[in-house]
Amino acid sequence: MITYLVIAAILLAITFDVMNGFHDAANSIATIVATKVLTPIQAVFWAAFFNFVPIAIFTPTVANTIAKIVKVQPNDWQYFLVICAGLMGATLWNLLTWWLGLPTSSSHALIGGLSGAGITYAGLSALQWHMLFETILFIVLAPLIGFILGFIIIVCVYWLNSRTSPTKVDKKFRRLQLLSAALYSIGHGANDAQKTMGVIFALLIASGFLNYNSTLSLKNPDTAWIIFVCHFAMSLGTCMGGWRIVKTMGMKIAKLKPIDGFSAETAGAFTLFLATELGIPVSTTHTITGAIIGISSAVKPFSHIKWKIAGKIMWSWILTIPLSGLIAAAIFYILYLSSILFHF
Repeated sequence: MITYLVIAAILLAITFDVMNGFHDAANSIATIVATKVLTPIQAVFWAAFFNFVPIAIFTPTVANTIAKIVKVQPNDWQYFLVICAGLMGATLWNLLTWWLGLPTSSSHALIGGLSGAGITYAGLSALQWHMLFETILFIVLAPLIGFILGFIIIVCVYWLNSRTSPTKVDKKFRRLQLLSAALYSIGHGANDAQKTMGVIFALLIASGFLNYNSTLSLKNPDTAWIIFVCHFAMSLGTCMGGWRIVKTMGMKIAKLKPIDGFSAETAGAFTLFLATELGIPVSTTHTITGAIIGISSAVKPFSHIKWKIAGKIMWSWILTIPLSGLIAAAIFYILYLSSILFHF
C-alpha cells in the first residue's frame, strides 16, 4: 500500500511542476510577447527549451532547502500526507489566481502549502523556521533587487544608446531580447524546477526509499531521474502557456519596448541566478514584476505605471503563503481522517 501512496504523491508533485510551468510561463514570456519580438507560440517554445538548460548548469541547492523546510523523519509514512496536502493546497491556489489573472508565486504557494500541512501534522516544531524566514525575507528582497537592477540597467542602456536612432535601437534590442529572454528562462527553470525536486526527494527519504544521507545529484543514479523528470515537467508546463497572466505582466503594468524588455529580463535573470546559487527559493513572479516597475520608473513618469494593478498583485503576494497554508491544512486534516477511516 505504501508504495502506491508514494507513487501517487510523486505523480501529484509532477502535476504541480507542470502547473508551475503553466502558471509561471508568463514570467518568462510576458515581456517578449508584449514587445512583439516573438509571437506567443514562438515565445512559449523558446522559454520551454531554456527551462531545461539549467540541468547542466546549476547544482540543486534550492531543492535541498525545500526538502528541509518541513523536518523529515526517515520511514515516516504520514509524511506523504503532508506532501499531498501541501501540493493540493498550492495547486488550488495556483488555479484560483490563474483564473483571476494574478501573477502570484507558485513557489510561495508550495512553501505555504507544505508549511500549513506540516504545522497541522506536527505543530510549529515541524518547520525549519530559519529556512522559512530566509524565503519570506526574499518576498521583499527579490522584487527589490529586480527593481534596483532593472533601474540601473535601463539607465545604462539608454545612456549607451543615446546617440543611436530609435529605429536602430529598436532593431538591435529586438535581437538582444532573445538573449535576455533565454537567460530569464534559464533562471526560471533553475529555481522553480528544483522546488519540486526537493519535495520528491524528501518524500522518498520519509518513505524509506532513499537513505537519509542520500545526495540529490545527477551523479547519483538513485536521484538523477528526479532532476530530469522535474525539468521536463517544468518545460512541458511552460509549453502550455498562461495567457491570462501574460496580459497582466506584459501589458497592464506598463507599456514596454524591446529595450525595456531586455533590461527587465536581464535584471530578473541575474536576480534568479543569485538566489539559486544561495539556495533560496524565490518567486520568479515577484522578481520580474520588480524589474518591470524598476525600468518603467527610470524612463517614464510614475503616473505611467498602473499602480492599481501593481497594488492588486502585491496583495496577492502577501496572501499567498497564509491562504495556501490554510487550504493545505484543511486538506491534510481531511486526508488524515480518511487514512484512519480506511486504515491506510
